[in-house]
Amino acid sequence: MSDLNALEVISRKRDGGEHTSEEIDWLLGAYLLGDVPDYQMAAWLMAVCIRGMTRIETLTLTQAMVRSGEVLDLSAIEGIKVDKHSTGGVGDKVTLIAAPLAAACGVRVPKLSGRALAHTGGTLDKLESVPGLTVDLEPARFIKQVSEIGIAVAAQSPHMVPADKALYALRDVTATVPSIPLIASSVMSKKIAAGADAIVLDVKFGRGAFMPDVPSAEALSKEMVQLGEGAGRHTVALVTAMNNPLGRSIGNALEVLEALDALAGKGDEELIEVSLTVAREMCKLAEVDRDPADAMRSGAGRETFVRMLEAQGGNIDAGLPVAPVQIALAASSDGYVESIDALAVGLASLDLGAGRHKKEDRVDPAAGLVIQAPVGARVAAGDPLVVVHARSADLAEKVKPRLLQAWKLVAHEVQRPPHVLARVDKHGTT
Repeated sequence: MSDLNALEVISRKRDGGEHTSEEIDWLLGAYLLGDVPDYQMAAWLMAVCIRGMTRIETLTLTQAMVRSGEVLDLSAIEGIKVDKHSTGGVGDKVTLIAAPLAAACGVRVPKLSGRALAHTGGTLDKLESVPGLTVDLEPARFIKQVSEIGIAVAAQSPHMVPADKALYALRDVTATVPSIPLIASSVMSKKIAAGADAIVLDVKFGRGAFMPDVPSAEALSKEMVQLGEGAGRHTVALVTAMNNPLGRSIGNALEVLEALDALAGKGDEELIEVSLTVAREMCKLAEVDRDPADAMRSGAGRETFVRMLEAQGGNIDAGLPVAPVQIALAASSDGYVESIDALAVGLASLDLGAGRHKKEDRVDPAAGLVIQAPVGARVAAGDPLVVVHARSADLAEKVKPRLLQAWKLVAHEVQRPPHVLARVDKHGTT
């Protein structure tokens, strides 16, 4: 029986003190048992938001969260297993491209993914736009598929890291989400419980991302890399831009189609470049001496992706869902596209039904947007900026004002900004 109590633990953090590992373990355990009520846990979360946590405290919290549920045992899969995680963005289908490319090079990629919430897309929703595909894979089937094909992308078991689910729900309603130690422990507890040996993180910043700028994204990257390494997982983070949407498509089926094109080396150069960068990092961590660009050129990456879809019940030959209404929105003046507001585009796709306002909302797999005039493009008045894919003309009309404001045109030529801004590993930032 512990002689600790919630008031003592809360006040220590409130006053800027450092917790012992026993205090963190006790607090999390007591909260999950119902012995510490929401209002006391919320007070502690706010104290963490204001006072922060040391690296040791954050690692202790992360490991306690991992121990709160099941941990996936991947030891039956030969070789170094590499996971990949993105902090979320608009048009971010990098997992659908980089992971199959890495798998085609010989990397074992066991990937547990999430669903769309708010304006950022979810990998599981994108995959489920393929007719017949399931993301609910029993562990034995998941392990068998990774062993045979090199890759599986599935939903996380509800029995993994239940502490994160409980804490995140409380953070969401108490304004305690934006804390680097809490964000880092939330992400990394799920990655560590997923069982891979190594992890590549894609940490996004900008208008369409959670982190507002490069310094905050770098700080989060460093924290997550340290947590991964502290838990015995080799971890690398890339800091990438999300001021403009990534690629040309936003929406579930539309992004699968774009991924299939990118795997054949066709389409948006920036999307292909960042996907190859992520895939190369995955190969390095797996100690695989092959270039994913070769897997793209040969078609092996695309073939691996299609094999994965089919193994999970997907019938790509049946065709993906198509929106009944497709309306192009035109530029009102001449100019060069200086920027496209990723948040505005993400919110427009959300209104079309491509994402969820609430967890229980149904997603329209065919809804979304296809960009015709990307950053750097020259347009004349009347040229299409974007094509809206919607289930009704009324919905398309509803998002029109927001979308037209998202495109900023200028008179001078524009260079596309760099997409990958920094790389963080255990040795530091480059």
